Amino acid sequence: MDAGFEAHLRIDGVTFDRADAALLRAIDEQGSLNAAVDALGRSYSRSHARLTDLESAVGRLVERRRGGSGGGGSRLTEDARELLARFERLEAVLDDSARTEEVAIDGRVLDREGELATVETDAGTVRALLAEDCEAVQVLFRADAITLHRPDTAPPAADTSARNRFHGTVAAIDYGEAIAHVTVEVASDIRLRVTVTRTSVANLELSPGVAVVAAFKAAATRAVPR
Repeated sequence: MDAGFEAHLRIDGVTFDRADAALLRAIDEQGSLNAAVDALGRSYSRSHARLTDLESAVGRLVERRRGGSGGGGSRLTEDARELLARFERLEAVLDDSARTEEVAIDGRVLDREGELATVETDAGTVRALLAEDCEAVQVLFRADAITLHRPDTAPPAADTSARNRFHGTVAAIDYGEAIAHVTVEVASDIRLRVTVTRTSVANLELSPGVAVVAAFKAAATRAVPR
């Protein structure tokens, strides 16, 4: 599945994207812009112009050394390495978001208070961020944003920021090496696939048929028109 987006940074009107990151990495690996564009199969003149545009926005990215006894070449500046690090962090975050399962539940808006809406679903009433003026919505939240509790030890809603909660029953558990995906049935036709650690499964003594409370924050819950 293609998530349909690519990471990019906007700096003073210039966009730094995957192609730019590849150019900087190639310069770092090859030791010169000439060798970098050869390795990438790109035009030298276009790559040089692109590098000039980027440097006009973010400052010097490449230190160029002229030939001599030690030979010529280029190397990345500290600013370039920091820019690459920022871009790689952004890519990692977006990749994680694309890979993480998102739960979607149909609902109906009961009330609005600023950016927050109270939404009634078949699994219970929740609060969610809502930008549109509508009544029929889907409530969306990430599987790794849900925490599981035993009903007898779940903190009162007033004592936690995770005030959205569904009561349900563990339907299945799929184990990885350190992570487990717990399927929780919260209504007759609604199941949540919750990502937790295997340690949490053991500590909560989770197994099919065990009652649980699934809690998640209103600020991490979105409602979109349906």
